[in-house]
Amino acid sequence: MTPSASGSGGQLLPVSPVLGAVTAALLLAAVAVAGWGLLGHGHAVARAGLRAVVQLAAVAAVITWVVGSLWWSALFVLLMFTVAVHTAGRRMTRGRGWVWAAAPIGAGVLPVLALLLAVGLLPPKGLSVIPVAGILIGGALTATSLAGRRALDELRQRRGEVEAALALGFEERDARLEICRTAAATSLVPALDQTRTVGLVTLPGAFVGMLLGGASPVQAGAVQLFVLIGLLAVESAAVVVVLELVGRGLVTASGGADPVG
Repeated sequence: MTPSASGSGGQLLPVSPVLGAVTAALLLAAVAVAGWGLLGHGHAVARAGLRAVVQLAAVAAVITWVVGSLWWSALFVLLMFTVAVHTAGRRMTRGRGWVWAAAPIGAGVLPVLALLLAVGLLPPKGLSVIPVAGILIGGALTATSLAGRRALDELRQRRGEVEAALALGFEERDARLEICRTAAATSLVPALDQTRTVGLVTLPGAFVGMLLGGASPVQAGAVQLFVLIGLLAVESAAVVVVLELVGRGLVTASGGADPVG
């Protein structure tokens, strides 16, 4: 450990004006590169960075207040869930069907949280529940939005194949799933790659955070392993539920009537 790190109470990055300046410079660089490369997301990168500053500042202040109460912590988790549903739903569809994003996110996250609380691995305390719930909800959000968009894009591009399957006698649900299942399943690739390469390419946040907090490498590794396997379970469930929603025509690209049905 470097002197600067040890002198900052074991922090990975000491909070200082230098950190703020470097972060601002990196955000400007990201905006510049996105603009130079004509990626079409220059403004989105800037807005995302500025929102992150405001949101993290607000969350840091709120969490220090809510963690003392399990009920307030539960409300905070519900807020995270609601924001995740809105974000993932809007990524999938432009219509009112975005509310269906609650199904895949809930189906992935709720059973895992309930299991952890039931067996006593997760203490019923805000300081424990909030970060674990946040990790799981974040994974479900990513899987839901990616699976939904890829499934709907595949149906739109291969509409003729869906109609051909219907002509062959397939049920509408089965015809849609036959076309979009493989594309939606690729949403699991990021989680799979992260799990396969953990410790070889990256040292994830839970592992590093526990080490900096004084845990042994074995303890840190066990917790990180749980997080990765938990995310695989959560995201797999989310993708399956998204496929069912798309297959049944409950979620469509426009949010209106199913163009295939």
